[in-house]
Amino acid sequence: MNIDDLRCIFVAGSGTMGEQIGLQCALSGYEVILYDIAPEALQTAEAQIQAYAAFLVDQKRLTQPEAQAALRRIRYSANPGDAVQADLVSESVPEDPALKAKVFAQLNTICPAHTIFTTNTSTLVPSMFAQATGRPGQFAALHFHTYVWDSNVVDVMPHPGTTSETVELLVAFARRIGQIPILLHKESGQYVFNALLGAWNSAALKLATDGVAAVEDIDRAWMAIMKAPIGPFGVMDIVGLKTVWDITQYWATATGDAQLQANANFVKQYVDQGWTGVKSGRGFYTYPDPAYGRGGFLTEAAG
Repeated sequence: MNIDDLRCIFVAGSGTMGEQIGLQCALSGYEVILYDIAPEALQTAEAQIQAYAAFLVDQKRLTQPEAQAALRRIRYSANPGDAVQADLVSESVPEDPALKAKVFAQLNTICPAHTIFTTNTSTLVPSMFAQATGRPGQFAALHFHTYVWDSNVVDVMPHPGTTSETVELLVAFARRIGQIPILLHKESGQYVFNALLGAWNSAALKLATDGVAAVEDIDRAWMAIMKAPIGPFGVMDIVGLKTVWDITQYWATATGDAQLQANANFVKQYVDQGWTGVKSGRGFYTYPDPAYGRGGFLTEAAG
């Protein structure tokens, strides 16, 4: 199979990254099926994708006809049987290797033999569930960054059983949808950028959980010195605090690291209240007008 044989992209998981991957593929001319087991999640995803498209039109990065054409290429489905149309699967379900294995095993019984499977996992490595896909040679990590149309970077991370043909196809696909492919030569949890971001987030969370400084002041320190428009806690709100908690809790459990567990517990306080970040309207900050975006934020004192 070559790049021109890819026509239909099946996105499994309609959360933040599934939405963005689906829209980016549709904007690049692909037919997209956005799948989720929960119909209400699909309704939320459709509204969010329409909002993303409207934003890009407002920013004059798309025309209204281009946006409408892309939106018409996206179909929302709670039926896994629709994967029979897929040429490529992009999986973005929660960071649980058992869950990912289950999803891929099911899709393997539905998808055509030629379908390429990819995972957008943020911290796991594909060899953890490659065999469960039923097609390990046609499977690799294809990891995107939020916001997909702004970051423009995708990690291509094969596992030892991925064929060279699959790797070449995924690199070509990444370019076809306007991304810069970063090819990893070996499996590495957290890839390249996420390894840097994860250490940054962990350091910020440690400062907060240890009571060293307030969330706002930790962000102020970074923003003022680095001349950045946002700090680590603002970034975590964009990523989504449920995702941050999932990742932190997984590694805290896997490693028994007491500090990671403290970090996970700190984030869980917000998640338990439904404060999961930008999408919920509240996380470490309130949205759509977060404090860090207002004039004078750097000179205020959080205490």
